[in-house]
Amino acid sequence: MPGKPVDLNANSFDRFIARAGLPVLVDFWADWCGPCKMMAPIFQQVAAEMSTRVRFAKVDTEANSQVSMRHHIKGIPSLILFKNGAEVARTSGAMEAHALKRWLASHGIQ
Repeated sequence: MPGKPVDLNANSFDRFIARAGLPVLVDFWADWCGPCKMMAPIFQQVAAEMSTRVRFAKVDTEANSQVSMRHHIKGIPSLILFKNGAEVARTSGAMEAHALKRWLASHGIQ
């Protein structure tokens, strides 16, 4: 559903990234991670605000360790921005909404 982050897993990740039609921002997170829980509503808010410019997705690193390992996730929350199926930027750590929007803008997403 547009405007809401999509939950991805090992079976859906590559297909979603390749066929999204827009840049995709993926939040790698885990249920036990305090900063991840803090950032979840912010990620959802920004997803709703920017749904026409970028797709938002989430990967639970505990349930999908193979996806996390393949993308060399070392700390969470980690965000990876994909364009045309390829990684173009990444950052780690929780962010406020304005910082997340500024980070996306620095990578060409206004």
